[in-house]
Amino acid sequence: MNNSRAHETNRQFGELSALSRTIICISSGLSCVVGTMEGRLDIPLNGPSLNIVRQCGPALCDVLQSKFGCVATIDGVDFEGQQKKPTVAPEKRFDVQLHSDVRVSVWKGDLTNFRVDAVVNAANEHLQHYGGLALALATAGGPQIQKESDAYIRKYGVLNTGNAIVGDSGSLPCKKIIHVVGPRLSPYPDKYEVSHAEPLLQKAIMSILDKVKESHLNTVAIPAISSGLFNYPLQECANTIVKTVKAYYEKSSGHRPKEIQFVNHDEPTVWEMERACHQILAHNKPKTYSQAAGSTHRSDAKNSTLTVQMGNVHLTLKKGNIEEQETDVIVNTTYSRELNGDISRALLKKAGHGMQQEMYSAHESGCIIITKPYNLQCKAVHHVFAEKGYSMTKQRLSKSVLECLWMAVTCRHKSISFPAIGTGGFHLQKQEVARIMSDAVADFAQKVQTKMEVDFVIFPSDSETFKAFEEQMRYLQTNTSHPSFTHETHSFPHRDDIHGSRAPSPQISLSGPSNEATREAERWLHDLLFKTNGTVTICNNFIQHFGEKEHLQLSRLMKKVAGLQVEAMLCNIQREFVREEEGTMLVMSSQNVSFERKMVDQSTSEFKDRLSTFKYTGLSIVKVDKVENAALKQLFNLKKKQLQCSTKQMFQRIPAQFCEMVSHIGFHAEYAPPDDPAYGEGIYFASTVKRAMEVWKEPYSEYVHFVEAEVLTGNSTGGKRGLILPPAVGTDPLTLYNSLSGPEISVVFSGYQALPKYIITCKIR
Repeated sequence: MNNSRAHETNRQFGELSALSRTIICISSGLSCVVGTMEGRLDIPLNGPSLNIVRQCGPALCDVLQSKFGCVATIDGVDFEGQQKKPTVAPEKRFDVQLHSDVRVSVWKGDLTNFRVDAVVNAANEHLQHYGGLALALATAGGPQIQKESDAYIRKYGVLNTGNAIVGDSGSLPCKKIIHVVGPRLSPYPDKYEVSHAEPLLQKAIMSILDKVKESHLNTVAIPAISSGLFNYPLQECANTIVKTVKAYYEKSSGHRPKEIQFVNHDEPTVWEMERACHQILAHNKPKTYSQAAGSTHRSDAKNSTLTVQMGNVHLTLKKGNIEEQETDVIVNTTYSRELNGDISRALLKKAGHGMQQEMYSAHESGCIIITKPYNLQCKAVHHVFAEKGYSMTKQRLSKSVLECLWMAVTCRHKSISFPAIGTGGFHLQKQEVARIMSDAVADFAQKVQTKMEVDFVIFPSDSETFKAFEEQMRYLQTNTSHPSFTHETHSFPHRDDIHGSRAPSPQISLSGPSNEATREAERWLHDLLFKTNGTVTICNNFIQHFGEKEHLQLSRLMKKVAGLQVEAMLCNIQREFVREEEGTMLVMSSQNVSFERKMVDQSTSEFKDRLSTFKYTGLSIVKVDKVENAALKQLFNLKKKQLQCSTKQMFQRIPAQFCEMVSHIGFHAEYAPPDDPAYGEGIYFASTVKRAMEVWKEPYSEYVHFVEAEVLTGNSTGGKRGLILPPAVGTDPLTLYNSLSGPEISVVFSGYQALPKYIITCKIR
């Protein structure tokens, strides 16, 4: 952003320029029929709307995710100029079990799509991922990886050689990424330089393994650290890495991973790692290079699980107990809210009674109820219900699997475990269940644009069910190589369609974190693509942050796609704004910059208190989310100590697209400027909901959002139009009032003078 530093100065000193709205006209003259299904919306595309989506499909998906938290899948559309790299299945070259029960293996594979708990990135001291493996991982993982790395450097300084940190994996198909700095050598190092670098490479590998232990990771993929851009000789590099891993697990106590995987994509490095493992771990004579290059090793079929790659979905069939799985989501199947089926009892025994208590009051969405994991090793449990509580039909089974998958994507989960749903008390045929569930995953794989790991987990002694699923997996393995299965079209050849099928009809499918979010996304999309009067109104004051680059882009836009492209540009600006604010918060706070929004149970006094506040407003509360953000709370308390004042409970009406931002980085004037800034150009709050409705007269929408906040007004004075700062208290120009006021209005100029407590979603009666 060209004006990022100016924004920072304004934020600290409260110098805010007048805000504006932008209205952009586009020509469409379109019509549409929207088909609605429970928990999901499908919107057909045709004519001009299809052309717009063809040109701007990825940008459209990005905007829907940023504004409403909705995952959009586009079916039957080829995007202009879009090509994706094909997925290459990883190949195992070596496998051995150490005396410590840690398995060590060598793989030829691509770390950007390798499915393990953690991948290791060979980073530089400044965590600038601009070349080699680091660039590949940062590109595949998305901007979150570089953003988090920048935040670390701002807070702690450079990462010294030999040290490692654990970070978020972004869009990579793993749980974590471990950044490690290996030794950097000159282009043609001599033996003396290599001998001095060896202890640093050993330290780097031990730092990785320490992080694996601390984070309780079970599988980690390690490349040949320092052998690329850092010039460490390949043979010596391989020997040092393998020796260090062996020595570490001969002495280490505590958590041990199940497998250390040495993964590289180029044949010479793979062969050197295999050679070193043979010599150091297996004491076998290594193969020649030509033997290694021509081999197609596979793991022992008796010990391996069955896997298939379908686009962005990695499907695994395995034997095991569902309650022992460590994926982000575990799926349960139940007759009712009472967890008394075989799978339910197994999960409940491990999870604890709290899960049953939550089931009694949890909200049901479509076919599923989502609860916390309690003592299970996952992040959420999806409880699948039978039809009307007693029958699991084939249609219900397919719909349930798809809803679990899309809800997992919506909640940004990356892995999910399913049992064989319906083969027990629901008495569906095992072959039928296997076919329906695998077809549902294949259908999901056609459309999903983020990576997902899906496991079918079959009870170890149920060999008949495993055999039925095994047959379906073999079928999928055979047909993923079919020409119609491509990333570009997201098209999977269903059984009836393999020989000369017709392409799927063009449509957008929306799946959101709530029915309200999905409906709001649908309304916005309808106005953008199908509104007949040719006018699109964009209410987003981040347009004031447009720099030269954005204005140049704007001048080149075609009229009919201008609205969508401007929305995409604004979303990029907002992401940059959040990144900068996160950096500032990291410097000022000792807490991690993270937040949670927890839905408040309607039976609690916490919800009923909000209900009474909105009683005579003409609004009905749909839901209340409680905001928890430790960093914002710490900064608010520091401000409270500075101002030495009490707090006021106040309200701000806010567009849906800014609810996540206010939860994440607090209040800013760009989110919700009043229709008439009569008391100054700051951040407005109203003391009552009724007054908030008068201050913010947004265009009609189905849902209305309010933030209830604690506000520090401190020493306040009357406001007036045009003030960009509170006036001085007396003759000292540096001693200013803390806020401005009007009738039932307070205006502050520092976002840290307000703490978001609840986000309340309402409908107008």
